[in-house]
Amino acid sequence: MKNILKNILKDKKQSLELIKKEESLDMLEKNIKNQIFFNFKETIKKNKGVSLISEIKKASPSAGILVDNFNHLDIAKMYIDNGATCLSVLTEEKYFLGKLKHIQDIKKKFKIPILAKDFFIDPYQVALAKSYGCDCILIIIAALNGGQADEIYSEALKNNLSVIVEVHDHSEAEKALKYDQALIGINNRNLKTLDVSINNTISIFEVIKAHKEPLLSESGIKDEKDAKYIYEKTGIKNFLIGESLLRSDNPAELMKKLIQITQ
Repeated sequence: MKNILKNILKDKKQSLELIKKEESLDMLEKNIKNQIFFNFKETIKKNKGVSLISEIKKASPSAGILVDNFNHLDIAKMYIDNGATCLSVLTEEKYFLGKLKHIQDIKKKFKIPILAKDFFIDPYQVALAKSYGCDCILIIIAALNGGQADEIYSEALKNNLSVIVEVHDHSEAEKALKYDQALIGINNRNLKTLDVSINNTISIFEVIKAHKEPLLSESGIKDEKDAKYIYEKTGIKNFLIGESLLRSDNPAELMKKLIQITQ
């Protein structure tokens, strides 16, 4: 399969150039003042049990359309009613059919920390995402060179946002360790091939187990058996789950089972 990540990053760069012309940093700063924020990282740290970061997305390159009658507010309410610790909202527009405005809509109705799930390649995006009310941003090591990642990380901390640094191999995991205030998310999906294996979490855990902040397992977790397998092998109890919940016939029941894996 061709490198999907490369295509996404190319298109993201082009779309950002247009957005920068329309929305100055001054405009973003004014909008930020109208938002309410929560501490994403501390919410997870204070949770003694399983933390579910439940993901809202309409589509993905690997799965196509996930939700036909997509309503981000209805999905958010369902997640919150069934014990989600935080939400992850896909905001990339072309490949995932997301919108930053979805974060703002949800924050107006619900008090819950939200990750802006996107491909951050420019420090400008930190203020952009925060202007819509996000509490956490994503740094994907595979998408950036070291200097870019450092800049975005620094900008996020300056803006009092939590950061998830996402890794999917040992080399990326070693690079992530220097971001000592970030959560580290282990992606079980290879972003270049879209292949998935939950054993990726088990393998990479050995590299990052000394990291002081929360660790997450992301992608490919189909059910409570997968989550329990990861928990028993690593002690990781924070899971970012989207497709399995969105495609489930009974997502409320699945969330209940996921939350109970440590009991």
